[in-house]
Amino acid sequence: MKMRNHTPVTEFLLMGIPHTKGLENVLFVFFLAFYLLTLLGNLLILLAILTSSNLHTPMYFFLGNLSVFDIFFPSVSSPKMMLYLMGQSRTISYQGCASQIFYHFLGCTECFLYTVMAYDRFSAICHPLRYTVIMNHRVCTIMTLGTWMGSCLHASVLTFLIFKLPYCGPSEVDNFFCDIPMVLSLACADTSLAQTVSFTNVGVVSLICFLLILTSYTRIIISILKISSSEGRHRAFSTCSAHLTSILLFYGPVFLTYLQPASSSWLDSVVPVLNNIVTPSLNPLIYTLRNKDVKLALRKALMQGVHTCGA
Repeated sequence: MKMRNHTPVTEFLLMGIPHTKGLENVLFVFFLAFYLLTLLGNLLILLAILTSSNLHTPMYFFLGNLSVFDIFFPSVSSPKMMLYLMGQSRTISYQGCASQIFYHFLGCTECFLYTVMAYDRFSAICHPLRYTVIMNHRVCTIMTLGTWMGSCLHASVLTFLIFKLPYCGPSEVDNFFCDIPMVLSLACADTSLAQTVSFTNVGVVSLICFLLILTSYTRIIISILKISSSEGRHRAFSTCSAHLTSILLFYGPVFLTYLQPASSSWLDSVVPVLNNIVTPSLNPLIYTLRNKDVKLALRKALMQGVHTCGA
């Protein structure tokens, strides 16, 4: 594709979710409600983990990391979207658009975190006597730093390839935030390298993580089935159910994106809504509704807060 000789783009126009004209007020309430629910739920989980010594274990250490990223996930796109739903400008600066690709750093980190959490459950159920040795503090720290650095490299490569391209118009991003496919379609140069690397990079990372999770849970299921008592099997499975639910919510939209036979502008916008807004708000509910330890720790933390304020 030949370079077009036009003025470089300095800002983009976010077009929002397709086929939702006239629903601005409904969408604003929807995004605001889920955003506040995400912030409140994940902050409460962090409060419970930080204040309770009983939750200072590898499983809750990784859950705390997940809560941090679930707070940032909707914060990438929701504030800007809510502003233009209120009637403010839909424009976003070139730098602001580039910063929204930070979404892929968060997505990759969560992908790695789910994999690490699956390995943690595998170690706890398949090797209970050696669990504290396998998942010691040093290993947990290395795994966490590895997820952060690996995701940073992943997102940096994507951002560099996308924003080294020239953009000279049009500037309408056919989504509610600057996602890779929508931004690349606006470039006025050959995008084949960026498209190939981004599709392969995202696809390979997701696939490898999914296969590792699948391997861990295959071994976990085999070990659970070997437990003689039904109570023991139920207790072992209950420690994994929340994680499995979160994985399905996380990978479901990813599979929708990659397995759809043809590109759909509506689906391409709905999938990020699920990943950015809905899933981060549901994770706190998933991890607390059936978790007595978290509910007890949270109750104690809130009661201490009330007593402190009363005093």
